[in-house]
Amino acid sequence: MDKVRWGIIGCGDVTEIKSGPALQKVAGSELVAVMRRNGALAEDYARRHGVAKWYDDANALIHDPDVNAIYVATPPGFHHEYTLMAAKAGKPVYVEKPMARNHGECLEMIAACEEAGVPLFVAYYRRGLPKFNQIKELLDSGVLGEIRFVHTTYLQMLREDQGQDLPWRLQPELSGGGLFVDLASHTLDVLDYLLGPIGEVKGFARNQSRQLQVEDIVTTAYAFESGVMGTGIWSFNSYKRSDVNEIVGSLGKVTFSTFGGDLRLETADGQVQDFSIPNPAHVQQPLIGMVVDELRGVGKSPSTGRTAARTNRVMDELLRDFYHQNQH
Repeated sequence: MDKVRWGIIGCGDVTEIKSGPALQKVAGSELVAVMRRNGALAEDYARRHGVAKWYDDANALIHDPDVNAIYVATPPGFHHEYTLMAAKAGKPVYVEKPMARNHGECLEMIAACEEAGVPLFVAYYRRGLPKFNQIKELLDSGVLGEIRFVHTTYLQMLREDQGQDLPWRLQPELSGGGLFVDLASHTLDVLDYLLGPIGEVKGFARNQSRQLQVEDIVTTAYAFESGVMGTGIWSFNSYKRSDVNEIVGSLGKVTFSTFGGDLRLETADGQVQDFSIPNPAHVQQPLIGMVVDELRGVGKSPSTGRTAARTNRVMDELLRDFYHQNQH
C-alpha cells in the first residue's frame, strides 16, 4: 500500500504518548480514526490528537473505507475478537502486547490472518529500541564469547488494597493472569529476540500474599532451542523494585533492565563499559516505522504474530497449573 491509514480500537493510556503520535509521525503513515466504547472519550481523544473521525463501535471503524490498517489497543481480553474481525475485513492488524490471554487465542489469530492474507504484528516495541539493538550487536559481535545462560530478577512491591476497583491487569478474564503476564511478557519477548526461541519450560506460580486471585510470584527454568539456559523470578510481593537481566557468556556478561535504561558490559579481562541509550519520545515509533515499512513493501517488522505467540506459550506453561488448581 502507498500510505498506511490507521484506525485505533481502544484509544486509552497506551496510545496517548507511547504509540498514537507515532502513527502520525512515521513517514507513509496516518491516523485517520479512533474508537472507544465510550464515544465521548473517543471524541475527546480525536480532538486532542487531530484525528478526523471517531467511533463508539469497533465494527464501524474496521469497515471505514478510509482505514486500511487496524491497531488493537484494548486489554488482551478483546485482542482475539477484534483481530478476527479485522482479518475478515481484509485489513492488516497491529495488536498490543501481550498478544492475547493465552496461546490458543494467539494461534487462532495467526490462522485467521494467514487465511485472509493479511499481516499480523504485535507491539513488542523493545525489538525496535536502540538499547536492545545495542545488546543484540554485543551478542552478535562475540565479545561475550559463547552464551551460557541468562537470569532475570524482577521485584515489585505488593499493590495496596484501598478498596478501589481492580485494574484490568489484575483481572485474568481481561489480562490472562496477573502482573506477570503484563510485565514479564516484555522480558520474555526480549530474550526471544536476543537469544532465539525458548524450548522446554519448567516453573511454578503461587499467590503468597493471598490478597488477590492472581499469581504474585513466578519462578522458572528454561532451555532455549540454541542450547542457552535460563532462569527467572518475578515477585510482586517484595520489599522494593528491582529489574535486572544478566546474559552470561564464556568471555563476559551484559546486565540490563527491561524497563529502565541500565546497560553494562563486563568482560573477562576486567573491562567495564556502561551505555547510556535514551528512548525516543514515543517508544513504539521505531517498531511502528518498521511495521509501516513492511506494509508499504520496503522493509520488515521483527515482531509478528508468530514471534509473539511464542511468549504466550511460555507464560501458559508457567501459569497453567496455578489457574487449573484455582478453578477447583
